[in-house]
Amino acid sequence: MSAPGVEQAVSTPALAGPEPPEAYASDPETGKAIGLAAATMAANLVQVVFTVVFTRILGADGYGSLAALLNLSVILFVLGSALQVAVAREATLGRLGRGGELAGTLARWSHHILAGLAVIAVVSALAREPLADLINVDEAWAAAAVPVTGALWLLLCVQRGVLQSARAYREVGLSVFAEALGRLVLAIAFVSVGLDVTGAYLGTLASIAVTAAALAWLLRRRLGEPDLDTRPHPLTALARGAALPIVALTLVAALQNVDVIMAKHVLDTTVAGVYAASTVAAKAVVWIAVGLGMWVLPEATRRAAAGRDPREVLLRALAVIGVLSAAALAIFAVAPELLLRTAFGADYEAGADVLFQLGAAYALLAVTYLCVQFLLGLHRRAFALVLAVMAVAQPLLLLGAGDLETFARTILLVQGVTAVLLLAVSLGRR
Repeated sequence: MSAPGVEQAVSTPALAGPEPPEAYASDPETGKAIGLAAATMAANLVQVVFTVVFTRILGADGYGSLAALLNLSVILFVLGSALQVAVAREATLGRLGRGGELAGTLARWSHHILAGLAVIAVVSALAREPLADLINVDEAWAAAAVPVTGALWLLLCVQRGVLQSARAYREVGLSVFAEALGRLVLAIAFVSVGLDVTGAYLGTLASIAVTAAALAWLLRRRLGEPDLDTRPHPLTALARGAALPIVALTLVAALQNVDVIMAKHVLDTTVAGVYAASTVAAKAVVWIAVGLGMWVLPEATRRAAAGRDPREVLLRALAVIGVLSAAALAIFAVAPELLLRTAFGADYEAGADVLFQLGAAYALLAVTYLCVQFLLGLHRRAFALVLAVMAVAQPLLLLGAGDLETFARTILLVQGVTAVLLLAVSLGRR
């Protein structure tokens, strides 16, 4: 299995590292942003299908275990996503070499990550029972696969960072969609042979591995043979420099996910389940913003390095997310019951009363995410304080929200304030 579109992509010009600034103006930039948004939208739709399929196949208990495994994986993914930011930024500025030197840098990193992955796999296999107890699941081998999945994600993020720096946005978008589709197809295949929850989780591990293998082949074709005699660029040094992206993306992840955890503490169990399902629909636009962010960061970095105003990049991305958010909010306003009933069943229709508010809240979180990617691309730091304050404030405010409507209004307030403050930081000065 290979990533869709890889063969078609081979015929385009070979990557030779970051393009010169003068080439910037001739690119259909907004079209590239929309393409990434479309790819992440398609990937999000596949993820919704994944949720619908496995809630039915595994039942409530089985899907609860799978959700716990996947949620822990998402936490581990923050490190890889932050490293992707650092790779995209540094490679865009030419600091990781070009052509053969960049290929050599990537080859060294891949070797180190795979060597570490082998060690992690052995340790995780030996410690599978304690890991399962920690996650509170019965599937020990699935628990052992979680750290391995995190290590493989690191490799995939490094590859995507290199592609971002070279403006290979089509390939990045295709890899996002192919990975999501692979998760669904491979998970169904593994479950169909009797692996149940473990198989459903291993679909994620296998899909990341297949996507990384496809990108490794593509990057070798594009960059050429690695020149290992050039100056090395240690991955550890890059990781140390990724401290700010790690902090920023962790805080964004908290703003995105803590509400579901708090709902289980504050709301009735059944109401908390309705809230969790409603957020799956409401957060669709956030995942689209994740795709747009892959375009925003390197393009903002490139413009700033060329002495041009980078804010146009953010404004274009905000325009795209604004149009998509308006379409989603229209659906949430007109047919919320139908949407929730079709996706999750009649038991979840109670979420219709708050779906519009949640949709607006997560549209604002999408704005926050784009601003974070923009500011990371410019090496700005002060904005992290805003994220930290709001990430702490959110759970404290939610403690006083005793019903579903108040809970949703609180989330809208927190996300609205965060987005306004980060917009002010992003657009306030050049």
